[in-house]
Amino acid sequence: MQPIRVLIVDDHALFAEALAARLGAEPDLVILPTAGDVQRAIALVRTERPRVVVLDVMLGTESGLDLLDHVRERHPDVRVLLLTAMNDVDTIVSALRRGAVGWLSKTESADLVARVVRSAAGRGGWLPPELLGDVLRSLMSGAAEPVGADRLLADLTGREREVLQCMVDGLSRADIAAHLGLSANTVRTHTQNLLAKLGMHSALEAITLAMRSGMRPSGTTG
Repeated sequence: MQPIRVLIVDDHALFAEALAARLGAEPDLVILPTAGDVQRAIALVRTERPRVVVLDVMLGTESGLDLLDHVRERHPDVRVLLLTAMNDVDTIVSALRRGAVGWLSKTESADLVARVVRSAAGRGGWLPPELLGDVLRSLMSGAAEPVGADRLLADLTGREREVLQCMVDGLSRADIAAHLGLSANTVRTHTQNLLAKLGMHSALEAITLAMRSGMRPSGTTG
């Protein structure tokens, strides 16, 4: 497996350096030079080609969400995790809609950060379990009905719909693979394909679209 290139973007230099040192001890993570502002981060994303960006929401007087918009538009293969002291649900939802794949508190352990970075690099993500319900409810109630949602779902293959149903059921990728009798790589491929067809950037967005279109947990896969 290729090492995962990680860019840390945080205006607190001591925190960024400490996190870089800790994550750099992981044999599969390559930690790139850190950035403390949006412009330097944009330059490093372009030149260093990270797979995962670990991003703070507040960068001095700047917003990390501006960098998130840039990455989504110019570097859609780069995965962005928010690592921040904020836990405001509205901000989390805004970040997810703008392409973030995970949200971590700065109070979490470095071991968890490393695990979530690996998950993000492999098309996974993370939300604190205690915030997941509020975030999903906000995603479902705060957004307008997706245009052509039924048509988008109709474009999925039967297997892709099965994978999406498993996602709605709350199964992990490994659980989906076991439930459907597929390899983890095959599940990853189906997930990437269905996200592309739905125009979504994260599993949470896809689940929200599915539920707003009438798909519900089946209660048969637990």
